Amino acid sequence: MGEAFHRTRIHNETVMNSFLDIVNKRFSCRAYKSDHVPREMIEKIIEATRLAPSACNKQPWRLAVVTDPAMRGELASDGILPGIGMDWIKDAPVILVLGIRKSFVTHQVVPTISGVDYPLLDLGIAGEHAVLQAAELGLGTCWIGWIRQEPIRKIVDWPKDIIPQAMITLGWPAEQPVQKTTRLPASETVKWCE
Repeated sequence: MGEAFHRTRIHNETVMNSFLDIVNKRFSCRAYKSDHVPREMIEKIIEATRLAPSACNKQPWRLAVVTDPAMRGELASDGILPGIGMDWIKDAPVILVLGIRKSFVTHQVVPTISGVDYPLLDLGIAGEHAVLQAAELGLGTCWIGWIRQEPIRKIVDWPKDIIPQAMITLGWPAEQPVQKTTRLPASETVKWCE
């Protein structure tokens, strides 16, 4: 029993460390190489997103995968709110547009009762699955929430019941973070209730 327990403990530590390595290497990439991202890699990212959990398994997220250079340019120019220069967006070989499919129950009734916007939580989980899978594949990503919803919806030709919420740029990083951004220590963000 001692040897089997030891092997299991070593395996569990390896898995935990591997996942933390992926989380730690992810950064907000704002410079991309022009190199093509293979479709198989994009499909793996989509699969990771698809497998995300959601409230009542409603899976409200919708993705538009934009690889067309002209559409990426439109998203960079017309899909961003004014005031922050983000011309680098068009240089990412892939832009994932994340949207939520509206539903009366999950968008109006449930938040009124609970005060929690479950579809946005679900979308955040799905999007984070995407960026972590991309990091595991060696790709760079950057979440963009400073968006203009209606122009983006028109650019990707979504019906009115799908509302864009964010974009994620995706591609091979042309940069590495000079310095990893700092995070607050757990002692400032976690309360143990034992």
